Amino acid sequence: MTSTEPTAHPGAEVAVELTGSAPADAHAVFGVLHTAYASDRDRGDAPRTPDGSGARPAVWSATFDTADVRDEPRPVGLTAPVTADLQGSYQAVDGLRRTLASAFEVKVLGTSSGDQEEVVQLRLASR
Repeated sequence: MTSTEPTAHPGAEVAVELTGSAPADAHAVFGVLHTAYASDRDRGDAPRTPDGSGARPAVWSATFDTADVRDEPRPVGLTAPVTADLQGSYQAVDGLRRTLASAFEVKVLGTSSGDQEEVVQLRLASR
């Protein structure tokens, strides 16, 4: 799936926002998710700060289609913990959370539930 291609499974989409991390750590997390799922962003689209210095806080986002799992990712190291906010249907968010748990230590920081969607905030760290 490319950025111009519509998602084939709208109910399986999960929006992922990463904060509190270096661009390289955000790229590592997105790399894990790209191993498992199609996305609205290219695999080579590396996160970077707007001014290039890395000194200012940034939020990186991508949407992943969890309907079809391509491959199970392997553990990946991070230089520091990363905060990830996941938003989508209950089943899609749970599947993406399990995928992240195959590569990182995952701690649930909070959840917000709606009628058909939920938002889950996670702390990701190296195993």
